[in-house]
Amino acid sequence: MQVACLDLEGVLVPEIWVAVAEKTGIEALRRTTRDEPDYDKLMRYRLEILGEHAITLPVIQEVIGTLEPLPGALEFLNWLRERTQVLILSDTFAQFASPLMRQLGWPTLLCHELVVGESGKIENYKLRQPDQKRKAVEAFKSLNYEVLASGDSYNDLGMLRAADRAILFCPSEAFAAQNTDLPAVYDYDALRAEFSKNLK
Repeated sequence: MQVACLDLEGVLVPEIWVAVAEKTGIEALRRTTRDEPDYDKLMRYRLEILGEHAITLPVIQEVIGTLEPLPGALEFLNWLRERTQVLILSDTFAQFASPLMRQLGWPTLLCHELVVGESGKIENYKLRQPDQKRKAVEAFKSLNYEVLASGDSYNDLGMLRAADRAILFCPSEAFAAQNTDLPAVYDYDALRAEFSKNLK
């Protein structure tokens, strides 16, 4: 039996923090896991910036409410879900995800949570568990699933390396160059073709 594990941002939906940067004009928020391999360092950096500019959770949620899945993402996801079970493994937060999950037909999502104060200030974040993407893949494999996976960033590498088959989707040039043993594709037709090679 097989299961497919997909990253969310950059694979199915736009990068949320980049959208927030564009809406608020705070260029520093454009930094993502495509740029910074250390997730805790990246989130501490983001929280500091949010505090400095008094950006609250409702402000971010308003931006997220304007986002749509990447063109072709829903069609690809529906195609894949007709052929195997699909799980979204993301380092986003439950408080961010609902509007996007609704548009994607509510696929199963494993992610983290924010710690939010009464005023809507994002005070901290709570990981579901460290290195959760890799550990999820290893758990599925322990249940006798063959795992197919796709992601685009440094925080996906544990998931990709633990999977039986892994595909890079629209990776940065540097990330692709560091992982030349993994096939890299840059549109959903090519991603569908790569999954088709391995689906049973």
